[in-house]
Amino acid sequence: MAECELAVLAGQCLDRRISTIDTLREEIAAWEGPRNQLQTKIHWQFSTEVARTKLKRLYPVVESIEDPAKPA
Repeated sequence: MAECELAVLAGQCLDRRISTIDTLREEIAAWEGPRNQLQTKIHWQFSTEVARTKLKRLYPVVESIEDPAKPA
């Protein structure tokens, strides 16, 4: 989620060179205030279950290995 917020910040607020760190802080504070007041949410495009199905090839199945130290 942090990456999403940084992308929005970059597109809406940081689309130009800012000369000082103080100016940067002021710009971010001015952007952050209204965004927090609106309690902006991320609208995910699909559910976790659909994501697992679509991205299945990217995540290998992890099989558990029995612990040899445990008695059977």
